[in-house]
Amino acid sequence: MKVCYFGIYNPTYSRNKILTSGLKSNGVEVIECRTDKKGIVKYFDLIRKHWNIRNNYDVMIVGYPGFQSVILVKFLTRKPIIFDAFISMYDSMVLDRKQVSKGSLRAGYYWWLDKVSMSVADLILIDTNEHKKYISEAFNIDSSKIERVYVGADTEIFYPKENKRNDGLFRVLFFGTYIPLQGVEYIVRTAKLLENKKDIVFELIGNGQEKEKILKLASELKVSNINFRDNIKIVELSNEIALADVCLGIFGNTGKAKRVIPNKVYECVAMKKPVITADTLAERELFNNDDLFFTKISDPESIADAIMTLKDNSHLLKSIAENGYKKFTKEAIPNKISFDLIKVIESKI
Repeated sequence: MKVCYFGIYNPTYSRNKILTSGLKSNGVEVIECRTDKKGIVKYFDLIRKHWNIRNNYDVMIVGYPGFQSVILVKFLTRKPIIFDAFISMYDSMVLDRKQVSKGSLRAGYYWWLDKVSMSVADLILIDTNEHKKYISEAFNIDSSKIERVYVGADTEIFYPKENKRNDGLFRVLFFGTYIPLQGVEYIVRTAKLLENKKDIVFELIGNGQEKEKILKLASELKVSNINFRDNIKIVELSNEIALADVCLGIFGNTGKAKRVIPNKVYECVAMKKPVITADTLAERELFNNDDLFFTKISDPESIADAIMTLKDNSHLLKSIAENGYKKFTKEAIPNKISFDLIKVIESKI
């Protein structure tokens, strides 16, 4: 099988790197047709590059983000088109992040972009069945043309490493972009609840949408056990995960938060770290109580109880870390994800 991986995608972004590397490791020839050009020029560049390979592949996969690219593709090829939608733009920008007002022209544009891009594809890839259900219902897309493909983690970067710390502290790590679904507010409130536990320290790495709001909250609460840090390179991030005793997932009470298994959960279990995260139907598509430590959604007391339970029970902490890692290596390594994708392609296209 020859696959044309097409679009304006970033080849180093985890979703794209995992799929392309996984396909190659399963014997698929991947021909990348992408551009770094900006503005309208990027589409002419893609048209030019595609012309040179137009007869050299069997299936086209439009990489993430590809909402505009997939519409162009419909006019370029008669080969089967697989669109890695991954998310809904309308859901992300309007409903979850609320960066665009519901009912505005821009919100209408995002809804239209989701609807049209998914309608023109022969097969749509999404990250969870909960997301699949949402996409089908929100945009009236036939669910039979939507397939779940887990996110996974880049195992060249995220793999078990020795924790060389010996400072006697219990390190709780969160990293992210401070978007609403991550529920960082509840992590800050959790830290306040555990402030009297002098050996527990919270490390929060990243920048993003609500960071100023979160810093203000931490200041108002006079939280003293959180280290706020800016973004770091991904390899450095993997080293920070290695130094953590427990990693935190997401806790936001948004629709999208209940439909995703975030990158951070995959990346931490790939490094054999115990993960605490909110209990959602999406998370339970892959993981169970043996693999992750689940809490109530948006509940600082529940998160604090989880941290203390794992801190006080080294056997349980180690068991969850090992079980999460086993589940990841069985179901969500790049080779397995792409093997499952190949089976889907062969059966449906």
